[in-house]
Amino acid sequence: MNVLSNNNIKSETGINALKEVMDPEIGLNIVDLGLVYELNFDEENKTVNLLMTLTTQYCPMGESICNSAKNKLETAFEGYIANVELVFDPPWTFESLSEEGRRFLGRI
Repeated sequence: MNVLSNNNIKSETGINALKEVMDPEIGLNIVDLGLVYELNFDEENKTVNLLMTLTTQYCPMGESICNSAKNKLETAFEGYIANVELVFDPPWTFESLSEEGRRFLGRI
């Protein structure tokens, strides 16, 4: 899945930071799981806005994953505030996995 962004250069840094956020139940990062939909930057307000989902709306680790994503983005972009918005439409499916995620989970 491709991550949409209004700044492809900064997005690369953000995606690398988000690859450090693991889903502890699955053992795979949220980018390769396909949980990250958009990563946008507001230079005027110094915010980075993450639009993401979880594998299930009732994920018991959801709050922890979102907090970790926020912290990783704020570390990667010093002086910025990260906003994390969860959406469940479209819902996550196995088709959301990256090629690396498919290999990790034996889906290739």
